[in-house]
Amino acid sequence: MISPLGLILVAIVLIALAVAVPMEIAAFRRLRRVQLVRGTMFFLSGGLVLLLAAGAVLVAINLHTYVRLTHEQDAARVSMRQLGERHYTVRVQTKDASARHYELRGDEWQIDARVLKWRGLGNLLGFDTVYRLERLSGRYGDITSERSAPRTVFSLAEEPGIDLWTLLRRHHTYVPLADALYGSAAYVPMAEGAEYPVSVSQSGLVVRPGNDAARKALGGWK
Repeated sequence: MISPLGLILVAIVLIALAVAVPMEIAAFRRLRRVQLVRGTMFFLSGGLVLLLAAGAVLVAINLHTYVRLTHEQDAARVSMRQLGERHYTVRVQTKDASARHYELRGDEWQIDARVLKWRGLGNLLGFDTVYRLERLSGRYGDITSERSAPRTVFSLAEEPGIDLWTLLRRHHTYVPLADALYGSAAYVPMAEGAEYPVSVSQSGLVVRPGNDAARKALGGWK
């Protein structure tokens, strides 16, 4: 299915051709009849129409590429309840699976993902960043606790069968539209009742506060 922008670009090209082609034909006919002035005017007018159409197409392509580069996909929604000191139950709801619950220990929660970013042409064609959520873990705000306190980490990725990601990582140089294959992680504070939407952009994972509890936790975060 052609996107709305694609339809607009096709319409611009067709209109430009419908206007310019008759002008160019008329120009060549008059030039053949040695009607130099009128022939040249038709020729230049048709060329100007094509030039303006080309400019409009380039501007549209530039804007579309910018939109694709700033486009974000919803990946998950994370919410939590406090069970005790530095102890939380965390609910992870992804867009294509049922909610799962995990018990994390620490001051912050961290989510990790693998990300495949496309080149400019891939963005122009409308390809979204490809990602796979990998891990959910608890973090401590101080190094001493991080070294000695209980660690909690869980896998978010299901067994893939054929590991397409490994194949892409090994052979992504042969995928012409692939730009970069990398890991991305984001971590924010845990707090009673906090909710965080997680999205994926061209630059990786993005976590934002989803309610007042989350905004309050982030506001006092150092």
